[in-house]
Amino acid sequence: MAQSDQQPVGSPFGAKTDGAEVVADIDLAGKTAIVTGGYSGIGLETVRALAGRGAAIVVPVRDMEKAAANLAGIGGNIRVDEIDLGDIGSVRSFAERMVETLDRLDLLINNAGIMACPQARVGPGWESQFGVNHMGHFALTRALMPLLERTERARVVALSSIAHRRNGIRWDDIHFDKEDYEKWEAYAQAKTANALFANALSRRLKESGGLAFSVHPGGIFTPLQRHLPTEEQQAMGWLDENGEISEQVKDFFKTPEQGCSTTLWAATSALLDGKPGVYCEDCDIARAVGEEEQSFTGVRPWACDDEAAERLWTVSEEMLAGA
Repeated sequence: MAQSDQQPVGSPFGAKTDGAEVVADIDLAGKTAIVTGGYSGIGLETVRALAGRGAAIVVPVRDMEKAAANLAGIGGNIRVDEIDLGDIGSVRSFAERMVETLDRLDLLINNAGIMACPQARVGPGWESQFGVNHMGHFALTRALMPLLERTERARVVALSSIAHRRNGIRWDDIHFDKEDYEKWEAYAQAKTANALFANALSRRLKESGGLAFSVHPGGIFTPLQRHLPTEEQQAMGWLDENGEISEQVKDFFKTPEQGCSTTLWAATSALLDGKPGVYCEDCDIARAVGEEEQSFTGVRPWACDDEAAERLWTVSEEMLAGA
């Protein structure tokens, strides 16, 4: 799960594969999944694909009314339960209900997240992007370990991002207590944390036969962009002068149906057996890239470093103990 493990395995799927195609030949009847953020964007499409193959799914939600409306019509065995990933008490209560009511947990997909939002604090004062994207899911996964450990070949998928390539963990000032807040630096740190979390978790699931992976879903227009003004998206080249998707990103960006494909591949592909903790993109293991490489693919050294992963796990445990 270090850089040397970041080698593509020749998946039959690619960047623009729809998620439904990835799981088309996979029977998930009798399997149970939890998908955070599973009622909007690529999370909703992940749930749709899993339900279509017979999985029973729990969707943890903040907005019950919105979730009910968005999930209506999908069919299958889907239920919702309340959670707020920025509130550790809420996370623990949700996990307790799951441990009490579920017999197994085959798939835990940590999909929910926030991006480039104004500075805010959650929990005992954590920077919100780190607090929600990493610490909320860290707390959730730890609390669900009894289910994961008693389920044969359980898998956990953590959604990271190409944004991890900007910077790693700000070890001396994770929560921007000393330096001025910079939203993209905070987002990059959180997405690096997601990748390192899967790396460290994979070692903790080894004894029970479980696996954990991180994935970059690709560039997709979803509610994740809700904090970005139109002017900023135009400046980045995502939108044109009319506020429409620009020509330069049309070929690069994915639809939500395509954006869920790497998540589903990591959750189900036999090609990942024996490949714990790797970072995936475009339905394959991503290649390792150097710190300065300018391509739009690959994983930086700081996001696939075993020592950094263990350091983050220890730091996260300490933070959680004080929450």
